[in-house]
Amino acid sequence: MKTIYVLSDSTGETAERVMRAALSQFYEEDVRVHHLAKVSTQADVKQALSIVSHSPGLIAYTLVDPHLAEVVERVAEECGVITIDLLSPLIYSLSRYLGAPSREKPGLLHRIDPEYYKRVEAVNFTVKHDDGQETRFLHKADLVLVGVSRSSKTPLAMYLAHKGYKVANVPIVLGIALPTELFEIDQSKIVGLLIDPKRLVEIRTSRLINMRQSPRGTYNDYHLVEDEISACRQLYRKHPEWHVLNITNKSVEEAASEIMRRMEMTSGAEY
Repeated sequence: MKTIYVLSDSTGETAERVMRAALSQFYEEDVRVHHLAKVSTQADVKQALSIVSHSPGLIAYTLVDPHLAEVVERVAEECGVITIDLLSPLIYSLSRYLGAPSREKPGLLHRIDPEYYKRVEAVNFTVKHDDGQETRFLHKADLVLVGVSRSSKTPLAMYLAHKGYKVANVPIVLGIALPTELFEIDQSKIVGLLIDPKRLVEIRTSRLINMRQSPRGTYNDYHLVEDEISACRQLYRKHPEWHVLNITNKSVEEAASEIMRRMEMTSGAEY
């Protein structure tokens, strides 16, 4: 098991996202990412690196204070630890391009402002309207995702919520009518999700095994899954105003980006 320490003067989210993006190019099963956040003084740096010295690993850090970054490099070198500065080269290049110095203030990305409250409100809305809940408020959603079970409705909804979109999602179940409220809202806000039947069977089978349930049943029966996807296609053809997205082999980030691009093209403006 290899360890990567994400060291930051703020929440560490920036460093972790960059590191996860890079790790996606490798097999991550044997890698553990450990947070060392709110490192704002030299004492914090030394305390953080004392943790690393007991269980050595690679340090990826985002520190806007160049003096702290120097301390990290110096102490890490003394401990024989590899470091990666994820932020300074970018800030330096931006400073040269913009012709202005950086503010060197930690946490500006996560400051509390109207956008922050907008995201919080979006997340709260999305949680309350997951999996067909509270359909009477669908008209308040920026987006409504529809699709069969395990077609990434909830992960997509939560990702979009963190981007500031109020998202509801409604499951499509064979033999059960969709809520009437779905057809009373602006139909251009609806996104129909599709997925390859074979891939869906794999996902559902894995889900059953993780829940320690029998992987043999109607939930992941290939022919029944094909029927579900076929029903989805028929439904989507009846509603050409809906956006249709095939999420097979797409990451949540890729699918969300495509949805946001489509919705912005439709609305003519960003939310």
